[in-house]
Parts: sequence; structure tokens; C-alpha cells
Amino acid sequence: MDMMLHPVGYVRSPYKKRGDAPRQGRLSGKTAEIVIDPQYRDGLFRLKGEKHLIVLAWFDRSDRTFLRVTPPGTMVEHGVFATRSPDRPNPIGLSVVDLIGIKDGVLEVRGLDSLDGTPIIDIKPYIPEFDCPPPAE
Repeated sequence: MDMMLHPVGYVRSPYKKRGDAPRQGRLSGKTAEIVIDPQYRDGLFRLKGEKHLIVLAWFDRSDRTFLRVTPPGTMVEHGVFATRSPDRPNPIGLSVVDLIGIKDGVLEVRGLDSLDGTPIIDIKPYIPEFDCPPPAE
């Protein structure tokens, strides 16, 4: 199977290297920008009214060889699919961010944990009815 991804933009953030970024973006009050490439800016039509977005990023500086990792704060090894580690076979980052504003194809967001220059592969509106399942029984 052939798969091709085309980044739609990139991140401008205060996080320059891995140690700079928080474990989870939602734990930080810092803002970042997502710069959408000109050929994809029409895809922002009617996004302005959204409060939250789901951002999919390609963690281009991650190690793709790990299948087991030890999450921070634990001493117990886990399979990478049981964690949120950025080191994984396909390093796709998923963040739920607050949309602060949009101007000239640049989205200002809060809650993004991506490094400066990270490629963005997709953006979707966060819809609580679909994206927030009821508590597990």
C-alpha cells in the first residue's frame, strides 16, 4: 500500500527542542501558531467560530524504531501503542487545542505541544458530541 502525506502547514512555537515541550500541551498555557500554506488556506473557510480544534502533526524529530517505552513518572515499560510517546513507528501527534484566532492563514492556538517547525498534516473541528465519549463503565 502506498501512502502519501502532504503537510498543510507548520508550527511556530516556543518549543525549539524536545526538552522544551510539555508532556501534554493541554497542561501548558503557552500559545503557538499554525501557519497554513497558501494552497490550503481556503480550507479554513468557516473555521473561525470553532472554540477547539483537533490538530494532527507529523513529529518529524521522533525516533521511529521504538516499540516499547517507559512513560514519564513510571518505572514500568509499555508497548508504544499503550502510551502517548512521540517516539513511535508513525509519529503522528494528536492535540486538542483552543483556537484563539485566525489571521491571514495563521491560527493562534493554546495547548499545542509541537516543536517549532513541526509539519501539520490535518486540522479538524472538535465536536464534543463525537469526540468526548461517556465515561467507561
